[in-house]
Amino acid sequence: MSTPSTPSTPSTSATPSTSATPSTPPLPSAPATSDLATGFSRPSPAARRRSFLALAAIIGTQLMLLLDATVVNVALPDLGRDLHFTPTGMSWVLNVYTLAFGGLLLLGSRIGDLIGRRTALVWGVTAFTLASVAGGVATSATVLLIARALQGAAAALAAPSTLALITTSFTEGGERNRALSVFSAVAGAGFAIGLTVGGMLTGWGSWRWVFFINIPIGLAVVLIAPRFIKETQRHRGGRFDIAGAVTGTLGMATLSYAFIRVAETGWGDGRGLICFGAALALLAAFLVNEVRAERPLVVLGLFADRNRALAYCVMLLVPASMFGVFYFTTQYLQNQLGYSPLRTGFAFLPLAGLLFAAARVAPRALGRFGPRRMAATGIGLTLAGGLWIAQLSASEGYAAGLLGPLMLFGFGMGCTMMPLNTVILSGVQPKDAGSASGLLQTMQQVGASLGLSILVTVFGTAARHAHHNAFLHGATTAFLAGTVFSAIALVLALSIRPKPPTLERVGGS
Repeated sequence: MSTPSTPSTPSTSATPSTSATPSTPPLPSAPATSDLATGFSRPSPAARRRSFLALAAIIGTQLMLLLDATVVNVALPDLGRDLHFTPTGMSWVLNVYTLAFGGLLLLGSRIGDLIGRRTALVWGVTAFTLASVAGGVATSATVLLIARALQGAAAALAAPSTLALITTSFTEGGERNRALSVFSAVAGAGFAIGLTVGGMLTGWGSWRWVFFINIPIGLAVVLIAPRFIKETQRHRGGRFDIAGAVTGTLGMATLSYAFIRVAETGWGDGRGLICFGAALALLAAFLVNEVRAERPLVVLGLFADRNRALAYCVMLLVPASMFGVFYFTTQYLQNQLGYSPLRTGFAFLPLAGLLFAAARVAPRALGRFGPRRMAATGIGLTLAGGLWIAQLSASEGYAAGLLGPLMLFGFGMGCTMMPLNTVILSGVQPKDAGSASGLLQTMQQVGASLGLSILVTVFGTAARHAHHNAFLHGATTAFLAGTVFSAIALVLALSIRPKPPTLERVGGS
């Protein structure tokens, strides 16, 4: 096999590049050695080492960004007590990160086009690491939330470059497929691994370590990436869609705030209703702007394909359900069953293990069963898990009440994500591949944030009307509400029309 080549990174723009000069000269190709048994050349040890370190930096970045969406979950009870968060207000520690991450992802992708993907990744990881330090030393709720918002913005700059850099760093075929397989498995398990890692760090140290753990990872990526990852072409031309980024992000943030406010004060709160109105106005302005913008953040033409539009909607709904499971289950284990943070983290190991296992099996199963059946099976398992966990009672322990649902959630999510990725990227033109991938990640992050806000509102409303054990009544009601998201996602997944394999083509491949 020859050494990796460097094709152009898919751009979100339909216009041609006006300049395409890498900031650094390409790394020299390492000599290949001949395989006498097959007659083909294979990479030298130096080339394999360079490829390994490049992949390690890319996957390390992706894992760090995904972990931070959930690693804080297990630390929330300790963090909330130290910084005086209300039970519903704690959800902002998760939401402010996912809102900034999801709201700015498409803008971050455009910046990567302009300055180069490797540069965007290094800058994003550097800013993310500094924001993590600020979060770790925070002494008030306000400082922590600002640090979390900065983490989300930095993640939005770094994340769009990870998948693009795999495309440019690894030769198309077996080498790239192996890299994508590892990337998909790590990305699929990242959310669940964060729960376990968060419990270990909080149990062995304190909640502050869930932020400090990013320092060594960030430093390693910043040192490795410039040496072993080749820079991509820079695509000039066009303007940033700043209006889209502002109206979209503020609209989602205002909508989340409105839901969380009525969770605390009730639906008669005038300020909450005003926020709902403002959110709708901002989101309407976002849609109008995207139709008129020269270079919109969301390429609306991506929704013209029926299957892709359905898959995007499913990508919005699945995290909307699952983030509520992570959020309330963590508090149930610690506040109701008396688990330590460390024991809570280990309680999520079955979910993480089955998710990782399913993600590894999914590529082979996909060829046999097709994306519609694979995704529908996965979502069906998460729906069953949601209905099961909604029956949780105070008398049940971990083994009787939680272990079974967590296993269903893990295997179900592992079977769901890759088929949806395939549907979304099938038939995408190379010029739109970056937008399609960025929108996919945006749907996941926005779905997680908005879904958690809605479920926290359901929790707060139910808890206020509970006659006993307000937390458990609110949590089980929220679990049941989350199954509505899963049920809608299942109907949409079943509506995806199978396509002949010969007609499917992944953009940019």
